[in-house]
Amino acid sequence: MKNLFNELFDYNFYCNKKLIEQFESTLDKVQGKNISLFSHILNAHHIWNARLTASTEKFQVFQLHSIKEFADIHYDNQRTSFEIITNINDFEKRIDYENSEGRQFANTAKDILFHMINHATYHRGQIATESRNNNIEPLALDYIIYKR
Repeated sequence: MKNLFNELFDYNFYCNKKLIEQFESTLDKVQGKNISLFSHILNAHHIWNARLTASTEKFQVFQLHSIKEFADIHYDNQRTSFEIITNINDFEKRIDYENSEGRQFANTAKDILFHMINHATYHRGQIATESRNNNIEPLALDYIIYKR
């Protein structure tokens, strides 16, 4: 299980890094919608890490960040996720947490980690659509392409 999650988070790191590079190289063309979507990806990743480590959340779900801040937040998120994966002994352990609306839930660590990857992939798809709608060629970030 650790190997699988390490591979998935490597993929996530690669995809987000490529998007950050594209945002930095097309600053004059990056639309506000993509800034908010990518900020949300970073915020959600951070929040789920905080829930898994029972630490304080520094960001709000829809807090905006500048493109200049993306890389540092992304790196910190990934480092924390790799530490979680390395140190976890039971992927079936139930994690109690409160969502952004104040409701209480519990899910397994495995399900939360998978959700983190899936959530980022979903929103990267929205970024690709938004980019295409603004005449920016979206990056090919499919998992199978990454693995080639």
